[in-house]
Order: sequence, then C-alpha cells, then structure tokens
Amino acid sequence: MSETASNATIDAPKPAVRHVMGISGGKDSSALAIYMRNRIPEMEYFFCDTGSELPETYEYLDRLETALGKPIARLNNDRDFDHWLWVYQGALPSPQMRWCTKTLKIKPLEEWIGDAETLSYVAIRADEHRDGYISHKPNIHAVYPFKEDGIDKEGVMRILDEAGVGLPKYYDWRTRSGCYFCFFQRKAEWVGLADRHPDLFEKAVAYEDKVNYEAQAMEGRQYTWTAKETLRELIGRREEIMEKHKESMEKAASRRKNLPLIDVLGDALDDDDDTAACMVCTL
Repeated sequence: MSETASNATIDAPKPAVRHVMGISGGKDSSALAIYMRNRIPEMEYFFCDTGSELPETYEYLDRLETALGKPIARLNNDRDFDHWLWVYQGALPSPQMRWCTKTLKIKPLEEWIGDAETLSYVAIRADEHRDGYISHKPNIHAVYPFKEDGIDKEGVMRILDEAGVGLPKYYDWRTRSGCYFCFFQRKAEWVGLADRHPDLFEKAVAYEDKVNYEAQAMEGRQYTWTAKETLRELIGRREEIMEKHKESMEKAASRRKNLPLIDVLGDALDDDDDTAACMVCTL
C-alpha cells in the first residue's frame, strides 16, 4: 500500500453523529425541543404519527414547528394503525399486547435512524424516576438533558410560557398525548373524548364492534379498549363516572392549593386509575 493511500485510510473522517429527539405532542418533549434548539443546532426532530392522533396534537405540532424554526419529521406516513390492525388480524392493542408501540413507534424510529451513531434526547425531568424508552440498538444512546440540568415540571412550564407555545388544548380534559383511542385512557378521559370529539369516540366504538362481531362469529377472544367493559357500556355509566371524577377533582384541589388545572386533573385521574401510561407516547 502506498504512503498516500495509507495516510488517506488513517485520516478518513468518522461518520457524523446524529442528534435526534422525539416529539410526542406532550409538554415535556415540547419543552425539551425548545430547550435544545440553540444548544444543538443540528438536532433532528421527529414525530411517530399513528394516523390516529387527536386534532389538538396535530395543531400543537404545527405551533411547535414555528417555535423551533424547522420541520418535525413525520414517521409512519405509509403504514398507519389500520394497516397494522389488519396485520394483527383485528386484535386491538392492550396493556398486555402493545403491538401499537412496537410497530408504530419503535420500529419506524429505529428504521429512520438506521445504523448511524445517534444520540437520542429524552424528555425525562429531574423530578421524575423513570427512564422512558431506551433502544436496544447499540448505535442509539439516550441523553437526559433535563435530568442533567435539574429541570423539573415548573421549569418545563416556564420554558413553554417564555417561548409563547403554552400547552396543547387536550390538557383541558386529558393528561397524555397519543392515539384518541389509547387504551391507557382513564374512564373520565373516554367521556371527555365523547364530549369533545364525538366522531372519534364513535370511530373507537366502531373498531370495538367490528373486532367483537368477527370474534363472536369465529368463537374467538373478545376485545375492548378499556378494561372489563365495552365503550358502549362505559358511556352508559357517564353520570357515575363523571360524579366520581368530580369528587376526585375536588379532593385533589383540596390537597394542594392554587394548583394549575393540569396538576389537579392529573391527581384526580391518578385517583381514578393508577395504570402506567406508555412511555414512548407520553414524554
């Protein structure tokens, strides 16, 4: 090998490290995106779009893109929830079988990143004790700026306010982003969906009706979005559910004074149901 060729091999530039950050449509990831926009100018933002997000989420993403001054890559444009529901033979996702997380969140993200060395910035706050989704691919490494810099929920709210972004409108009745039919929703949130987006609630009912009609014909397993009852049964208990929710809201407000609505709502819903949400969707 010639000296020139040898030196060229030795001095070959290393592939650039990618900096990526997922946007869920929630407050924490949005605040981290704003926090990092000038610290890492080459940051690539992405959103795993199931095709079944709330209208408030899409509106908030548009607002966030304006604040960031760059686009948020939308993954999953060719294969949405309906495609994968067909692949899984009509079995609705559930906490026990979360195929939606695997196929609509994790898989498209890892395909988009490929084999490049990548730093993935995760919006876990300093006042939280969780890790979120960590890829098992050896080229993807998680980074936690909020934890490292001691930024808690109050800091997140301040970042959003100072940027003029604020909160997505779904926080008026729901504490998490994600699909409108997310099985992690509490009972009161399902009622909230029915009140604010009756068309989407009816679409969720239609999914449930279809898979259960087919299951009954095949003598297969019955599927429901929410534990132990169908959405038709749930909405039939509207008054009972909302009375309990009202009591929980009042209890939460009395425990800590002068809390913003989002904190009161979160405490009240936690009283109703302590099911852990999907970490990929809710950051």
